Amino acid sequence: MSELPALRARLSEVSHKPGVYLHKDRLGSIIYVGKAKDLRKRLSSYFMPSGKKRADRKTRALIDSICDFEVHEVRNEQEALLLEGKLIKQYRPRYNVSLRDDKRFLLVKVNLDDPWPKFTTTRLKKADGAKYFGPFAHSGAVRATVTWLNKEFGLRHCRPRNPGELDYKHCNADIIRNCMAPCVAKVEREAYLEQIEQACDLLSGKGRRERLKSLKVEMEQAAMKQNFEQAARLRDVIVNLERALSPTRQFTRGRGVPTTVQPTEDLAELGEWLSLDGPPKIMECFDISNISSTHIVASMVRFKNGLPDNQNYRQYRIKTVEGQDDFASMAEVVRRRYGRILKENMEANPEVAEVAQESVVETLRRLAAEGKSPVNLPDLVIVDGGKGQLSVSVAELQRLGLGGLPICGLAKQREEIFFPGESEPVLIPHDRGALKLMQRIRDEAHRFANRYNELLLRKRVKESMLDDCPGISPAKKKALLKKFGSVARLKEATVDQIAAMPGFSATTGEVILRFLKGEG
Repeated sequence: MSELPALRARLSEVSHKPGVYLHKDRLGSIIYVGKAKDLRKRLSSYFMPSGKKRADRKTRALIDSICDFEVHEVRNEQEALLLEGKLIKQYRPRYNVSLRDDKRFLLVKVNLDDPWPKFTTTRLKKADGAKYFGPFAHSGAVRATVTWLNKEFGLRHCRPRNPGELDYKHCNADIIRNCMAPCVAKVEREAYLEQIEQACDLLSGKGRRERLKSLKVEMEQAAMKQNFEQAARLRDVIVNLERALSPTRQFTRGRGVPTTVQPTEDLAELGEWLSLDGPPKIMECFDISNISSTHIVASMVRFKNGLPDNQNYRQYRIKTVEGQDDFASMAEVVRRRYGRILKENMEANPEVAEVAQESVVETLRRLAAEGKSPVNLPDLVIVDGGKGQLSVSVAELQRLGLGGLPICGLAKQREEIFFPGESEPVLIPHDRGALKLMQRIRDEAHRFANRYNELLLRKRVKESMLDDCPGISPAKKKALLKKFGSVARLKEATVDQIAAMPGFSATTGEVILRFLKGEG
């Protein structure tokens, strides 16, 4: 607490502008990142005795740990929210709970190369030639804005990439004048693209003030005519446009803030701590997610040069394990992953079977160095767990002839790192970049596994609607889901499409559709 008077004395140097603040402990590590509309006012609440008395236990612990702080001013609250999210993901401070996962802010995407482009929302920007707008701090406002843009400019929002007459038959957007119906050639592609370009200009901020001004005039006129429902709708449109399209900068990682994530240095340090032959440039980490016995899944995430290699992430549904058994599940996923790598390398290089002097690991390393390996072995395998998970994983690698592959287990409670055949774990200090790199890949594997489990659970909840449908056996349910892909698509089908399936009739189709639409 001796630092608090000195910290209070520095408050006079802090402005009343919006921004982001970072609290540090005695080692200089960032322990909390926060945003504020008024930086001085917000920081003052941490260093006044009355503020600490009113705080909960967690905040009191944070205050006791603060030895320094730094601030970064921005132009508005939206920018503060974006920068806060970036810095929390970068530093992963111990006292921050929200925004620590990999969930990104929303972007708006449109691919002008599509036959009939449309706006969609996404959280991941790809190098696919599409236009991206954002990120946007307020997801609800940007979704409402995209809906308004579609209606205002007559743009399509249906699912097919190139809709046709069949899709038009099941769509009412043209009838209620929400779409120009390009699917049935009611508008030429050039005219449609002009509307798309106008909408793009508005999303990028061009003509924003004029559009808002005209909408406000419309709202006032509607109110004067006592058309309050229309005035309220226009008011909501204006609010969403102002929130979504307010000028904000895109903050790249660590903008204006020195980063503590140094992949090259962290990799070198990790190689030394773990006594590896060199920095583990390729690492693969496994995690099991068994939130319920309905779906037991696993994830494998791959880091290359200390950074996520998202294109080579893999997710697995456990097939051979009954009930919740982390050890058996880990054994299965390790066996499947490296059995597949071994098979693909041998099929691509049949001549390697003639070389008897090398171990399997040495052979695959040589193929990788010669550029002949479809998939390179990692320099380090990490399993999420302790000695049990490590033991079964080592056994599977040995069965595959990959016993020489470096592997370790990372136990959560004390961040202990276990190696095969060694009773004592390696303990890397918590302030070292090497351990933080291990934590990042472990947390990423955990997030990826849980996301897949949640996806399957949501899918199962939707599919379970058919369980209560009269006259639908498990075999018929399986056939319907195989044919249409999901309950949502089945709900949009026609009676004739269902009746055309083997074992189904028009009567059965009518029963299914009435049930799904809540009509009987």
